[in-house]
Amino acid sequence: MTNPIFINLAVEDRLSEFVLREIIKQSQRPFVIGNCLCHGGYGYLKKNIRAFNQAAQGMPFLVLTDLNSTECPPTLIKKWLPYPKHHNLLFRVAVREVEAWLLAHREAFATFLGISDKLIPQNVDAIADPKQLLINLAAKSKKRTVREGIVPPAGKTITIGPDYNEQLKAFVNNYWQAEIAANCSHSLQRTVKAIATFEPI
Repeated sequence: MTNPIFINLAVEDRLSEFVLREIIKQSQRPFVIGNCLCHGGYGYLKKNIRAFNQAAQGMPFLVLTDLNSTECPPTLIKKWLPYPKHHNLLFRVAVREVEAWLLAHREAFATFLGISDKLIPQNVDAIADPKQLLINLAAKSKKRTVREGIVPPAGKTITIGPDYNEQLKAFVNNYWQAEIAANCSHSLQRTVKAIATFEPI
């Protein structure tokens, strides 16, 4: 019998949590998720990364943050973690936002929205603002519940639709395949591999 791999998660937002849980599930490895720390944005993660690194000595931690405007993942990791990273800390960076990883399964996301996959770039890591592109694509959807759920209402100051997370959670849980998506995203490919090959010490 395979020994379980206990692991805690720390993420920027709920969408990142849905994606990480799905990657872990699809890895078919014996992970058992303990806590998922999600307290709103990268600031919390950056402030606590040292604590996660120390806590990983007792129980592994998987941390996922967005690259946003930082030059590249190694630069961000070096800024946040300028001291030795413990083996049991998996520190992953989505380029440039986790929404890019959803777009990376181009055919499935296009089908989900009811649009042509030609509207989604082949290299999603090169998209400057993946969240905005995702919302713009959702605005073209013929599916009213998807369109109204993801796209922010006109004239409102909110930046996402009222059902943004739940609509995208449904896509991630029912249609998204991490290994297929990884073909269009090097940052996702590295994350999928890190989870597939991780052995705690």
